[in-house]
Parts: sequence; structure tokens; C-alpha cells
Amino acid sequence: MSKMNRVKIAEQEPKIRATNFEEVCLGYTEDEAVEEAARCLNCKNPKCVTKCPVAIDIPGFIQHVKNREFEEAVKVIAKYSALPAVCGRVCPQETQCESKCILGIKGEAVAIGKLERFVGDYSRVHNVDISQTKSKNGKKVAVIGSGPAGLTCAGDLAKDGYDVTIFEALHEAGGVLVYGIPEFRLPKGTVVKHEVENVIKLGVKIETNVIVGRTVTINQLMEEEDFVAVFIGSGAGLPMFMGIPGENLNGVFSANEYLTRNNLMKAYKEGYRTPIRTGSKVAVVGGGNVAMDAVRTAVRLGAEGHIVYRRSESELPARAEEVHHAKEEGVIMDLLVNPIEILGDDAGNVIGMNCIKMELGEPDASGRRRPIAIKGSEFVIDVDTVIMSLGTSPNPLIASTTEGLEINKWKCIVAEDETGLTSKKNVYAGGDAVSGAATVILAMEAGKKAAKAINEMLAN
Repeated sequence: MSKMNRVKIAEQEPKIRATNFEEVCLGYTEDEAVEEAARCLNCKNPKCVTKCPVAIDIPGFIQHVKNREFEEAVKVIAKYSALPAVCGRVCPQETQCESKCILGIKGEAVAIGKLERFVGDYSRVHNVDISQTKSKNGKKVAVIGSGPAGLTCAGDLAKDGYDVTIFEALHEAGGVLVYGIPEFRLPKGTVVKHEVENVIKLGVKIETNVIVGRTVTINQLMEEEDFVAVFIGSGAGLPMFMGIPGENLNGVFSANEYLTRNNLMKAYKEGYRTPIRTGSKVAVVGGGNVAMDAVRTAVRLGAEGHIVYRRSESELPARAEEVHHAKEEGVIMDLLVNPIEILGDDAGNVIGMNCIKMELGEPDASGRRRPIAIKGSEFVIDVDTVIMSLGTSPNPLIASTTEGLEINKWKCIVAEDETGLTSKKNVYAGGDAVSGAATVILAMEAGKKAAKAINEMLAN
């Protein structure tokens, strides 16, 4: 094998995986991981690390893999990340660490993400102990939300000796990792559950079914339950819609609701009573990773899946790997198309979507060419289910029930600096609750920075 080419990784065949919810990518074997790790040049100035939001010692763990010192590789990553098996599966490495790999200039970058996944899976299968913490200091910190930001913040604070409790609104811990990302990309009962349990082994307590702002307020946590600091990592779970006619018809979902029903409530499993309506033809409006997750879920439930996106394929915000997998599985890409009305029958059920064709004009503020409607190009797509995947914003409940907590016009909590410090004393926030919908690894970065700041603040 040329050092310029990656070790290929096994995947389920497209026609087979499009009918099941088992994981698409099968991961490296030990021998394959060692062979891929041997490609790493172990640079003296590793630029890959500079593009990792949580600054993992990438050459360090890869050299251990190369030498078959897998347990040591686990311990290296554990210093920086509590979610290696998660990040190895869902992080956009191609635009982060791997984008700076020297080998990528003339060939293929080292498969850093796939090696991280291998190490995370090795840790789970071989039950490697990574639960070392400092002595307890008696100080209580509350974390709101058990998604990637909350788990990271809680884990880092627990390692520093704090008594940490996570308050989770849903009945299962994991946040977007359990309700938002499909089983075929991120297995819940093995991968997510194990990495949540690793955080619990650090001494973190998780209380589920607690809606902060209803069950308890931040003021009550601090004034009545003696929490000396709070981190808000509640995510962005409030879906956005287009505001076009027909969005309240039967058969119109937000991607958030559709994926939550399938993932957390297991609507995709026979025998579960959770209702889900997936018709024979499903249109998902949007072009991000969540849109790809929703349309690939619909395909697995037996539908013909369409992506309806107002720009061209080169502007799709989803990861290239997700777009590739979707197309392999038969998803139809209706690009340069924008919905203008959802059509219904007399009973209020979706029977189609009126759309207009688009063309790309001059770049907008994001740097992408602005889509412009072509007059007279309206046409109807014959669908019976529409899923809106246009992004999400934070639920305003926490901010509206917390005196002194500043929010901006997008309902995001305002952080004064990169530590996540808010306008309320000893209250920090990070992840999607501050930035709006973003990636798992960026939420982890925010949780990590907040944990460091909380520790420095309470240590003084």
C-alpha cells in the first residue's frame, strides 16, 4: 500500500444498509488501525492538533496505536475528550484535524477520525479504566443538559474534584447524541451509553426528567441547593420553519421531532408503540447533516427520500461523507429548488409541495452564492410527508425563568467571552445554547473551556 493512500474501511453495502438501522461504517480491525497509524509522520509541529477544538495529542495517541499500545492510546485521548467513540463517528474531521495533515497535500490525510473511533471502541470492548480524579473538594457545580457540552464540562470538573450533578430534561442522558443522530451513524445502546457511563464513573450524578425553568430554577439550585456555579449546556432544540402555507398540515414534521421519535422513542423498531408517520414519498427541506439524517431515516422506513435544497450540491453544508452515503442509498437530490407552499387534501393531509426553481447569484454574507427564484418556474413535487430541517434555536425557557441572564435576538444566551461566562454571576453557558446549532465537537470545546474557567474561578 502506498503511504499516500488510506487503509480502506469496511462499510455495509448500500442496498442492504438502506433497509436496516445497523451502523453503516464497520470500523478498523486492529491490524488495519496499526497499518493506518503507521502512515502518520509524527510531525514535530503537528498542525492537526491546532485544528482540533479540544486539542487532542493526535500524534501521541496515533503512535501508541502504531505500536499496538492500545490502552495507552485510550489514556492519551482521555486526557482531552470524554467522547472519543462519538467524535470518531460524527465529527467533521475533514475540515478540522485532517485538513491540516501534511499527507493530505499530495495524497490522503491520515484517517484521524477513524483511528479515534477505533481507540474509543477498544476502550469500551476492553473496559479500560479512565476514572481517575483528584480528591473531592466539597464544592457543588450544576450542569444543565447532558449533551456533548454538558458531559464534557461535567467530566472535566469531576476530574478536578468537584461534586457535579447534571440535570437532563429528557428521560435518557446524552442530549443530541441520543435524540438527534440516527442509530446507523451513532449506536445508542453501546457507544453513547458507554461514554455516558464513563462520565458517571468519574463521580458525576445525572438526574433525568428535570426541566430547568419548570421543575427547578437556576436561582433555586444556587440559593437553596448550594450549587456554587452553574453551566448551561441545554442545546438548541427549538425547530425553525419557513412560514409558508401548509406547514400545519398532517404529515409535516420538524427534523427534530422526526428524529427524536425514531431515535429516543425507538419508533423505527417493530413492537414499539411510538407513532411515526412516514409515507411513501418524503421530502426533507434543507441540506445539512440533520437533513441527511432525516432523509436516510425515511429511506430505511420504506419511503422514497428527497432532499430539497435551494442551492447546488457544492454548497450543501452536510459532510461530504453523509451526502455520499445518502446518494448511495438512493436519496434523490432536488437541488436549486425552494418550497413555496405545502399542498393538502380536504382531510388536511399532505399531498404535494409546490416549489420554484432557483439560480445562484452573487455571494451573500456567508460567502455562498445567493439563491434567486426563477420567475415562472413553479412545479409540484408529489410527496405525502414533508420534514423541515432548517436549523434550530435554543428553547427560551431557561433564560425567561432566570433573572439577570442576557439573551440576544436569536434567543441564544449571551456569553461575555470564550469561557462562556454569562451576565449572571457564577453562571456559564456553552454549546448550541450560546452559538445556535453547531457540531458536537464545538459544543465539547465550549464545555471544556467553561470547566477550566469555573475551576479557576472557584479555586481563587
